[in-house]
Amino acid sequence: MSVPAHRPADTTGTGSAGATANSGSTAGETGTGTSGPGAASGAAGDTVTVAVCQIAPQVGDPEGNRRRIRTAIEAAAERGARVVVLPELANTGYVFTGPDELRSVAEPADGTTIREWEALAARHDLVVVGGFAERGEHGAVHNSAALVDRTGLRATYRKAHLWNGEKTWGFTPGDGPPPVVDTPYGRIGFMVCYDLEFPEWVRLAALDGAELLCGPVNWPLYPRPDGERPGEIVRVQADAAVNRMFVAVADRTGTERGQDWLGGSAIVDADGYPVTPLRLGEEAVLTAALPLADARDKAISELNDVHADRRPALYGRTREEPS
Repeated sequence: MSVPAHRPADTTGTGSAGATANSGSTAGETGTGTSGPGAASGAAGDTVTVAVCQIAPQVGDPEGNRRRIRTAIEAAAERGARVVVLPELANTGYVFTGPDELRSVAEPADGTTIREWEALAARHDLVVVGGFAERGEHGAVHNSAALVDRTGLRATYRKAHLWNGEKTWGFTPGDGPPPVVDTPYGRIGFMVCYDLEFPEWVRLAALDGAELLCGPVNWPLYPRPDGERPGEIVRVQADAAVNRMFVAVADRTGTERGQDWLGGSAIVDADGYPVTPLRLGEEAVLTAALPLADARDKAISELNDVHADRRPALYGRTREEPS
């Protein structure tokens, strides 16, 4: 079988041709790689530097959480990032005691957290995607994410698929599709954590033209066989490969109220290969220069295209409730 043009036959490196990676601490360390400011995603070969920020937010420390976020965003900007991804519920932490505590820290989409992200995006000419606890209409609280750029808030999204304790802490699931936003650096879609494990949901963003899918996540640390990559990362690699779409997930790290976190942030290329090193359990900012325009090419061989080859008429049962 011959190799399509976008997939190098020499696979001794990681990631797609032209993708370069770098990693460093949230203290602003520049790391050993090179990653200058990324160009807007246009002609093939242009790259955009994307950062995922692995921090350790804590429930009950809103000022500290904002400081952690600010430090990480500024470190990413210093290293040339144009798109910065933050974890799920980055402004509040995750492990709540119940609905009262959750409601006490939730903010509207025009609250302090998003306003600060807007200011940082304007100051550094960034796109920022991050998770926050959103106080919505009629007292509802949502596990949400926002995309902001130099012009302000561009879109919000409410997590559709709630995980475990989120169903008892008082979150209301969203019912809107994942947004895909035209930005100065490419078409960016986003969703939150467990949403990424539903191939039908990820496909929506891909069909809407997302070149980069951003995922704020909080992945609990679970046992796995020795030598195995965490399953959450494997599934994100599959999301990328089956859609020929770049994916950037920002996980959290640390321990919160007895819960250990994976710290599995990753940036994955459109062939499904990670282009950043794993920094499991550490605070870190990981960056990679991505040729986002490559995601417009869905061909995987001379005669195959991951979107054009679909036969949706055969997939009707995927819309049925389980028996």
